[in-house]
Amino acid sequence: MSYLLPHLHTGWQVDQAILVEEERIVILRFGSDADETCMLMDEMLSKISERVKNWAAIYLVDIKQVPDFNTMYELYDPCTVMFFHRNKHIMVDMGTGNNNKINWALNDEQEFIDIAETVFRGARKGRGLVVSPKEYSTKYLY
Repeated sequence: MSYLLPHLHTGWQVDQAILVEEERIVILRFGSDADETCMLMDEMLSKISERVKNWAAIYLVDIKQVPDFNTMYELYDPCTVMFFHRNKHIMVDMGTGNNNKINWALNDEQEFIDIAETVFRGARKGRGLVVSPKEYSTKYLY
């Protein structure tokens, strides 16, 4: 499903996508199109892209083709989703301890839309850290 979403092929394109967007949040999926986790995330992102187009821009970045941000954003996971607004990284507290990014595939479209909408509302208020509507800690899985 990655062919349905726009790809950014250089570090300059990634920077411009983050810098130019004034009103919407920018959702960047860092990873590889061939990775299974990224395929699941890409499928979900392509399904929601039409519904969130008024307040979110979604882009895909191949970390092998554009390694410029790998150390800066600690992109060591196969699939990573990050949020930006007006050239500012918006962190999301999901209860996992890592507030910088989502590094697993979300299956539920509405769940991701809720997270992105929370990021959008918080970013418009000037917040750099927002709290996810759902907690993803593993303490309740036992």
